[in-house]
Amino acid sequence: MKKLLLVPVLLLAAGMVFAGGGSQSSGGAAPSSTAPSVKPVELIYTCSSPAGDTQVRGAHLFKETVERISGGQITVQVYDSGSLFKQEQELAAVKTGQADIANLSAPWFTASAPWMSMFAAGYMFKSPEHWNKVLNGDIGKQVFDRIVKEVGVRPLGAEYFGTRQLNLVEDKPIRTPADLRGVNLRMPNSDSWLFLGRAMGANPTPLSVSEIYMALQTKAIDGQENPLPSDINSKFYEVTKSITITNHISDGVYITINEAKWQSMTKQQQDWVMTGVKTTLDWCWETLRKTEVEAVQFLKDQGLKVYEADIDAFSKHVLDQYLNSEYAKTWDMDLFNRIQAAAN
Repeated sequence: MKKLLLVPVLLLAAGMVFAGGGSQSSGGAAPSSTAPSVKPVELIYTCSSPAGDTQVRGAHLFKETVERISGGQITVQVYDSGSLFKQEQELAAVKTGQADIANLSAPWFTASAPWMSMFAAGYMFKSPEHWNKVLNGDIGKQVFDRIVKEVGVRPLGAEYFGTRQLNLVEDKPIRTPADLRGVNLRMPNSDSWLFLGRAMGANPTPLSVSEIYMALQTKAIDGQENPLPSDINSKFYEVTKSITITNHISDGVYITINEAKWQSMTKQQQDWVMTGVKTTLDWCWETLRKTEVEAVQFLKDQGLKVYEADIDAFSKHVLDQYLNSEYAKTWDMDLFNRIQAAAN
């Protein structure tokens, strides 16, 4: 791994402009002029996503909220587009304190906490609501406390990223995994993604993102799977005829802070930070869920048929494939069962 370089923090943060929205709670009164002197806190927030992405907009909302409610006692410098650390460097940067906060997904924790691989499995969550209920509820708090002990960094909350659905060249309703038999379904080119494609009943075909449109247009593949807003941004609706809502992956990132930095803050400062996190999580959830709902109508308006899969049939079939594979050998099955029960 590249040696991480300590980067001066006084860069171009003043030129960054927040481009989000949503309601904000006060999170407690700002410090008064008569309050005892408390050491100011500066937080370095590294983002690998590009400027304008929902995650980056959320990071700027966090910055704006925390700086406002703390009366400037806490300042946040946001670096997007991997300008401070690349995605694969972010966990190490937060662990060593070269960055204070990053948005990290479950697979990055698996080297120290192998059981976290279950959070990237197909149908670990049956819906976006199930995902949100688990990770931003009591189970999520226990998971995050365990990550602190095993990984050495502290997740503060789970930020919704999107839910993946099927998109086929032909007008073909998909109800169960049997309906995907013989379907050449584009998947990202990694063992875990190709495993998911097979577990869903399809013939997974690895292709890079840049090749998907042409492959759909020429019918070199029968379909692909992505969050619906991504389908729209990539204009896949121009060369496909149907969508099936499968909810096979609901995913997100964890807003994660350096543990020593967290412990160095006062209880009031921690409360301000958590108010910023909560404001960001709520805004991202509402924004992306609204976008996903609007995406369904947009695709219908473009002439695509939209079908609903039998989620229970898919979930049972896919999870059975995982549970009988090498992937599940590292899972915490008590935790797995609690997560599945939370869907009811």
